[in-house]
Amino acid sequence: MAPALLLVPAALASFILAFGTGVEFVRFTSLRPLLGGIPESGGPEARQGWLAALQDHSILASLAWDLGLLLLFVGQHSLMATETVKAWMSRYFGVLQRSLYVACTALALQPLILPQLVMRYWEPVPRGPVLWEARAEPWATWVPLLCFVLHVISWLLIFSILLVFDYAELMGLKQVYYHVLGLGEPLALKSPRALRLFSHLRHPVCVELLTVLWVVPTLGTDRLLLALLLTLYLGLAHGLDQQDLRYLRAQLQRKLHLLSRPQDGEAE
Repeated sequence: MAPALLLVPAALASFILAFGTGVEFVRFTSLRPLLGGIPESGGPEARQGWLAALQDHSILASLAWDLGLLLLFVGQHSLMATETVKAWMSRYFGVLQRSLYVACTALALQPLILPQLVMRYWEPVPRGPVLWEARAEPWATWVPLLCFVLHVISWLLIFSILLVFDYAELMGLKQVYYHVLGLGEPLALKSPRALRLFSHLRHPVCVELLTVLWVVPTLGTDRLLLALLLTLYLGLAHGLDQQDLRYLRAQLQRKLHLLSRPQDGEAE
C-alpha cells in the first residue's frame, strides 16, 4: 500500500473530479433543458414525426451514439460495483478502491455532460419528435417555472440525502482518512442491518433523480432516451425489501425522537 502522503492527494483528486462532474451533471440535466432555450433548428415546423424520425439516418445515428454513451456509463457503474471487481480493486488499490470507483464513474460521465469540451460527444436531436412541449401561453411561462421549482427541490433533497448517507464515505475520503489514522475500515463500524441496506440500496436518490429526468418543459427524442434508460437502470438497481423498509422506518423514528428531545427539555 502506498504511503499516506500519496493516498491523501489521490483521494482528494478523485473527490475534486467527482464534485466537478456533479456540478456539470446538474447543468446537463437541469439547467440546459430548463434555461437553454430552444435550438434554432428545433421549432415545431422543423421537427419530424415519429415514423419519419425512425427512417431518418441522421437521427438514428445520433440516437445510437447517445445510446452508446449511456451504455458506457451504465456498464462501468454496474461492473465496478460487483463483488468480484471490488475484491480485485481492493487487492491492488487497497483503501483507494472507493476513490477509484468514484473517479471512473466521473470519467464515464464526462462524454455525456461535457459536450462543449469533448467534441460534442452527446448528440442533441433538434429535428426529432417530442413527447411533449410547452410552447403556447400560459403553459410556456408556468410549466418551465414549475419544472424549475421541482428541480431545485429535487437537488436540495439529493444533496441532503447524500449528507445523511455520509458523503465523505461515498466519495472515498473517509476510507483514506480512517486508514491514515489507523482506525480501520469505516464499514466495519456499521451494524449488519445497515450493511444489508447498503447492499440493496444502490441509489438512495432514485425518486429525486427520476423527477429531474422526466419533469422538463420539452421532452425531446434524446432526452427521452436518457430518461428511459436511466429510469430502467435505477429501477433494476433498486432492491429494497420489507426488512430494509422496517430498518429505515426505525432509523427515521429514532432521529425524529432525538430531534424532539431538546424541545421536551425546554417544556419541562
